[in-house]
Amino acid sequence: MDLRAEALRLFRAAVHAADPAGALRAAWAAAPPEPPAAGGAWLVVAVGKAAMPMAGAALAALIGAPVRALVVTNYENARPLPGATVMAAGHPVPDENGEMAGRAVAALLDGAGAADRVVALISGGGSALLPAPAPGLTLDDKAEVNRLLLAHGYEITEINLIRQQLSRLKGGGMVRLAAPAPVAAYILSDVIGDDLRAIASGPTAAPLGTRADARRLLQARGVWDRLPPAVRAHLEAPEPVAAARPAALNLLIGSNRKSLEAVEKASETPDTRIVSDRLTGDVGDAAETILAAAGAAGPGPACLIFGGETTVTLRGKGRGGRNQELALRLALAAPERLGRPFVFLSGGTDGRDGPTEAAGGIVDETSAARMRAAGADPEALLADNDSNAALAASGDLLTVGATGTNVADVQILLMAARPEAQGGADLP
Repeated sequence: MDLRAEALRLFRAAVHAADPAGALRAAWAAAPPEPPAAGGAWLVVAVGKAAMPMAGAALAALIGAPVRALVVTNYENARPLPGATVMAAGHPVPDENGEMAGRAVAALLDGAGAADRVVALISGGGSALLPAPAPGLTLDDKAEVNRLLLAHGYEITEINLIRQQLSRLKGGGMVRLAAPAPVAAYILSDVIGDDLRAIASGPTAAPLGTRADARRLLQARGVWDRLPPAVRAHLEAPEPVAAARPAALNLLIGSNRKSLEAVEKASETPDTRIVSDRLTGDVGDAAETILAAAGAAGPGPACLIFGGETTVTLRGKGRGGRNQELALRLALAAPERLGRPFVFLSGGTDGRDGPTEAAGGIVDETSAARMRAAGADPEALLADNDSNAALAASGDLLTVGATGTNVADVQILLMAARPEAQGGADLP
């Protein structure tokens, strides 16, 4: 078996399982939204990296009333969509276009009446794409907070808890603005564990915590004193009086686990199993988890599947992302630890890893040697957080382009049989 070709085929199966349009059509058939009352309209808000295909599927299904649709997605995925206004914005760092989009979404929802029906289509990336600073804060304030959180290894749920306290739309803000119009939300999860409060910072769900919780998270890692003064002042202000939050219909239509199950089903290796759908935390620890699982595998060919979303603590000035760094770490450690041919793929299902054009990396037992042959020092590049340069040197970048979906990351480790299991290894 060509292990590299097989890993790529399995990764494509993971992405296909998270197809936003297909997932939405299936969910819609099982639980369609309540139609508008007499004189009302459909108000469609699609936000996230999968917003385009989700909005297209929704617009094709909505009948019986006028439709006003607003789509907010990342630059790579944006394109014209008949019947909708499409706004492109920055990700992972919020930008001015995202702030404009936030104001547009707030205006659309704030004008909703009791006869209208709001359809919210939520997918990963929506949090950064739709910044709506709370009163007294600016986009620059929120961008600096986002930069600090990414640089200090905060996990996505922690990041979203903090973002919710700085936003008008997150943590149920969409539902509050839309009242009294009912909201039906169809959600494609990029969050491990599928907590609806964390996906895109939960615009149609309850908040993850309070201002006090956000303060504790920021103080625990020494970030508090580096925050913009306006952010500290906002988080130190008294908790707002809890407003009644109208109920929303929140339906999960796709997730990382579903994609891992698709890889398991598509694999042709007899020893195939999902080892973990919660590969989170520091990328170095994640590498050790994968290597430990590989070391415990049997002597025959194996396909080990992982999913999740790790974090990288920035110590250098290089370029890369969590998937590229995880692949580089395996390229350096796995040849000696595994003692047999392997291919390891780590990729973001959205097709992008960090501030690069790559989705991740795909390495094997020869990768480190090929890096050095190309004049690169992989250990030094790893220390500088420059996994992109290391993988580029060996030709091991995983580049698939924007996929139009986002259900976190997928890791696939394919291993050939151990030499002793192939027979004849000890013969003269």
